[in-house]
Amino acid sequence: MIRIQHLTLQRGPQRLLEDAELTLHTGQKVGLIGANGAGKSTLFALLRGELSPDAGDCQLPPDWRIAHMRQEVDDLERRAVDYVLDGDGYLRRIQRELAAAEAAHDGAAIARLHTELDNADGYTADARARKLLAGLGFATEQMERRVGDFSGGWRMRLNLAQALMCPSELLLLDEPTNHLDLDAILWLEEWLKGYPGTLLLISHDRDFLDAVVDHVAHLEQRKLTLYRGGYSAFERTRAERLAQQQQAYERQQAQRAHMESFIRRFKAQATKARQAQSRIKALERLEELAPAHVDSPFDFRFREADKVSSPLLDLAEGRLGYGDKAVLEKVKLQLVPGARIGLLGPNGAGKSTLIKTLAGELEPLGGRLARGENLVVGYFAQHQLDALDAQASPLLHLQRIAPGEREQTLRDFLGGFDFRGNRCDEPVGNFSGGEKARLALALIAWGKPNLLLLDEPTNHLDLEMRLALTLALQDFEGAVLVVSHDRHLLKSTTDEFLLVADGRVQGFDGDLEDYARWLVDYRARQAPAAEAAANGDKTDKRAQRQAAAALRQQLAPHKRQADKLEQELGRVQEKLAALEIRLGDAALYEAARKDELRELLAEQAALKGREGELEEAWLEALETLEALQAQLEVGA
Repeated sequence: MIRIQHLTLQRGPQRLLEDAELTLHTGQKVGLIGANGAGKSTLFALLRGELSPDAGDCQLPPDWRIAHMRQEVDDLERRAVDYVLDGDGYLRRIQRELAAAEAAHDGAAIARLHTELDNADGYTADARARKLLAGLGFATEQMERRVGDFSGGWRMRLNLAQALMCPSELLLLDEPTNHLDLDAILWLEEWLKGYPGTLLLISHDRDFLDAVVDHVAHLEQRKLTLYRGGYSAFERTRAERLAQQQQAYERQQAQRAHMESFIRRFKAQATKARQAQSRIKALERLEELAPAHVDSPFDFRFREADKVSSPLLDLAEGRLGYGDKAVLEKVKLQLVPGARIGLLGPNGAGKSTLIKTLAGELEPLGGRLARGENLVVGYFAQHQLDALDAQASPLLHLQRIAPGEREQTLRDFLGGFDFRGNRCDEPVGNFSGGEKARLALALIAWGKPNLLLLDEPTNHLDLEMRLALTLALQDFEGAVLVVSHDRHLLKSTTDEFLLVADGRVQGFDGDLEDYARWLVDYRARQAPAAEAAANGDKTDKRAQRQAAAALRQQLAPHKRQADKLEQELGRVQEKLAALEIRLGDAALYEAARKDELRELLAEQAALKGREGELEEAWLEALETLEALQAQLEVGA
């Protein structure tokens, strides 16, 4: 159990937590959320023992092993797989002692250490490390490369794998999805669901939080509030609490006005003086309830383009890649105003290659790429954050692209991205990754684009800014092509998907749940295909067709069961969606309708329970189907 009591934390002059309380029970999976700079990472440092409370207590079981995702890499010469294995410090100690005992020919020590190695699952450690790396998107040959050969984002994946490799009772993960693509996030979700210890997770990915956590701890106004359920449940519960808080505040203000009126009228009259004094004391004791402030600090729109071409961009028979190596062949893509496209595909399949080509950073190796006469591209990619001038302020960045504009107009525009006051004039070099990402988006929004090419735009953005970006994209009238691991953004801003896989770009007829299933099938297909290629398998096509037909026949009943569960799950989710619309009616929270509200909340709880049961049964059915398919393919 983790118990935080009357905790005060301060960093320099800023007080982050004040008299905060929180109790987490063993095995809970908790999302820690709050605005950037609220103190989430500082709380992690406290839990790791790197900080001491300024007041109050933070108690953890003394025998707990704590694993966390480091933000730095300290050994660039290690092989990737060895670097991950280093996460298990206990295993590494046994291995060192065993090597020393073998060098000293100490038979007793060798026997004892082999027993310890077996108890620590040391004989399977290498295979487990490679499985972690594969899940996070590393190819087999990459596992043998030195850490220094990888870019910063891939090094963060190695740090994540190292944290997952460490046996622990408490796992602390700070933005683990920032450098992952959707494939790796889906894998990580399943791994974390099976993690047996206590998980504390900082994330700005609402779908990831919904999939993994069972509680949300909200850090707000220097307090910690624990909510049951995932992020969506937190949003609903907090909205209800704030509505009730607003009503309580309004009632309190009316009560206060009545008391003050009474005091003014009767405090001079001797017969009423005692009553007046009691009202004064009651007024002093009356709890100060702040009015509910839920306004986001972000409010912006992409400025409307002056002119538009149709099509904006037309790619035919495109051959795309680097140097003389093609990654994608025969790409056909036409973008017109209003198009809203999400790119899906396995890691390394060529999604970023396609966007870079459309943005003009790469020239096509072949085919024809025609750009509209009035095309204005707004291109966002992570490397552009490094291209910002570290010595220039947000205001100066904007003045460079709008030299004739009034300064106040520019300041007002930057205010929508929460660059206000002195923050407008500070050098960008001091900014966090999230602040740089906001500035890059501000520069794009000012430029009046009619085509947005967005490659992982939500990395480093907090939940409030992600919501603001989602709303801005919904209002944008041009074309959007986006790669993102943020499923909420994809679901909210795109109306069609393109699948980038096996060197091709083609339409994907399905949603993100369909894509998750496609990924399972794709991986299952890739494994035997790779093995067959390695062994020089030359099975004739007729035999392959016969084997495939037999396989389909044996899998059919299992597939029917999975489909049946999926359909029932869909019906329950439709009912939940309709119910949540009713719960969004502000009038429902009036006192006269409390019985109706109670019934709706009870129905919602029952449906959520049924949804959880069906989801679990459906996932189990899919796992059974996948396992059986793998067995049958091996047998074939």
